[in-house]
Amino acid sequence: MLRNDLVLRALRREPCHRTPIWIMRQAGRYLPEYRAVRSKTDFLTLCKTPELAAEVTLQPVDIMEVDAAIIFSDILVVPEAMGMPLEMIESAGPRFPSPIRSRADIDRLIEPDVSQALRFVENAIRLTKRELRERAPLIGFSGAAWTLFAYAVEGKGSKDFKHAKKMIFSRPKDAHDLLRKLNRVLTNYLLLQIEAGADAVQIFDTWASLLSEDAYKEFSLQYIHETVQTVKLKHPKVPVIIFAKGANTLLRDIAETGCDAVGLDWTIDLAKARWELGDRVTLQGNLDPTILYASPERIREHAAFILKKFGEHTDTSGHVFNLGHGILPDIEPSHLKALIDFVKIESAKYHQNMQTAPSMN
Repeated sequence: MLRNDLVLRALRREPCHRTPIWIMRQAGRYLPEYRAVRSKTDFLTLCKTPELAAEVTLQPVDIMEVDAAIIFSDILVVPEAMGMPLEMIESAGPRFPSPIRSRADIDRLIEPDVSQALRFVENAIRLTKRELRERAPLIGFSGAAWTLFAYAVEGKGSKDFKHAKKMIFSRPKDAHDLLRKLNRVLTNYLLLQIEAGADAVQIFDTWASLLSEDAYKEFSLQYIHETVQTVKLKHPKVPVIIFAKGANTLLRDIAETGCDAVGLDWTIDLAKARWELGDRVTLQGNLDPTILYASPERIREHAAFILKKFGEHTDTSGHVFNLGHGILPDIEPSHLKALIDFVKIESAKYHQNMQTAPSMN
C-alpha cells in the first residue's frame, strides 16, 4: 500500500483531503543534484542506465516532496528502438540524422520486442519502485503517435514541421501506415511500463497544436483512442493521462478516448475546462511555467488563482495540480518548492466537505 496515494486517488476521482501536485520535467536541469549527475554522462546514457535514471527520478520526491515520481526517460527512445539512430545535441536538442521521408524508410522501421529493445526503461522502473519504498506512485509515459511521427519525419524540432505535415496531406496512406506502426510499438511500451510497476501512465502529444481539429482527429486522436482502449482493457485500474498541448478546442473528444485525466496547458481557463467536461475526467494542470520566474509571493497568488478556478471538491476529487508544460531549466528550485508547499496547504480548504482516509499525506 502506498503511503501517499493522493495522485492515484485524484486520477480515479476518489476523495482526497487536498489537491496532489507533481510537475512535468520535474527531474531535470533546474535541480543542482540533477546537474551533478548529468555532468558525468551524456543524456542518452543517463536515460539508458537504470541506476542513474532511477536516481534522478527520485530526486524530486526526495528534495521537492512532490506527490508522484515520473520515470526519467525521453519520448524518442521509441523511434530509436524501431531502428532510427538518435542524437542528442546539447545546443540544438534531439536529431534523427536519417528522417523518415519515403515509403522505403517506413518499411525499414522494425517493430521490436519492447521487453528487449527498451529493457533499460523496464529495469529503471523496477529499481525506482524499489527505492521509492511505497512513498509515492510512479508514472510511466510515452509520446503520442503523432508527436513521434512529427519528430521522425522532420528529423528534429521545428517551428512548422513542414515535412511531417507534407506527408500527412500529400501521402496520407503512407502517413497512416507510419502512425499505425509507431502506435503499436508505443502501446506495447506503455504496457511494458505498467507491467514493470508504473502506477499510472501519461501520453504526451506535444505537437497537437500543429493540426487543425479535423486533422487532429484523423492523424492523432484515433491512435490515442486505440492506445487508451488497449491499455484499459489489460489494466483497467491503471489511470491514463492525456496531455495534448494546444488541443484546447478538443477537450471533449480527448475525454471520450476513455482516459482518466486530461492534462491542460496554461492557455485555457481551468474553470472553463471544468465546466465543459464536468466530472467526466480528472483535470491536470495548468499553471504557466514562466510564473515560476516570479517571486514566491507572486507564485502563491497565481497558484491560489488556479485552485480557486477549479473550485470546491464535493463527492469526488478531480484535480491534479501541475504546470501547463514542463518546468524550465533555469527556474530557481526554491520557487518550485514554494509552489508545492503552498498547494499542499492552500488546497485543503477546497476539500473540507469530503470524507477521506486519515492515513494519506
